[in-house]
Amino acid sequence: MAVALFTEDLTELETAALVIAARDGDRDAFGALVDRFERMVEAVCWQRLRDHAEVQEASQEVFIKAFEKLHQLTEPAAFPGWLRQIAVRQSINRCTRRPPTIAVEPASLESVDERHEAPLSTLLSRERVDALHEGLDRLAVLDRSTLVAFYLDGQSLVEMSDAFAAPVGTIKRRLHVARKRLAKELECLQAV
Repeated sequence: MAVALFTEDLTELETAALVIAARDGDRDAFGALVDRFERMVEAVCWQRLRDHAEVQEASQEVFIKAFEKLHQLTEPAAFPGWLRQIAVRQSINRCTRRPPTIAVEPASLESVDERHEAPLSTLLSRERVDALHEGLDRLAVLDRSTLVAFYLDGQSLVEMSDAFAAPVGTIKRRLHVARKRLAKELECLQAV
């Protein structure tokens, strides 16, 4: 047990040393970090994306973002968790921002007639959209504008930070609180 703890401490020290060296401009140190954490990043991305090509692209984006933001990491030993969070966020962004790619033969697209959608599904879709907009209308201005900016306008947290003149952490908290308030409003609307 003591040997395992010693090995973990040594690994943390090595990681911290590599992070410090990479932060100071040592590209080989950053390459060693990539080698060390590549499988972990791919595993995190795979959990959400489930597509090998998407995972490869997302992993590259994670390491690019990590390299660009390495100066923001205040505790070098926290690099693995920090990198994991970047991977989670990149995966979520890829899922929500890009529609899934589906290979379809052109002939099959021509045979689809979109004019005749099932009446029940159309009605249910409209009801959900109407309920969502009604719930948004019942929110305070700040909650509504935060949700609209992120989900409907597709703004990133950084863009929202600039637009709202607030730190990214505050924007994340506002999104979290606004989602909870919207959920409560939608529950109230369903109960009626």
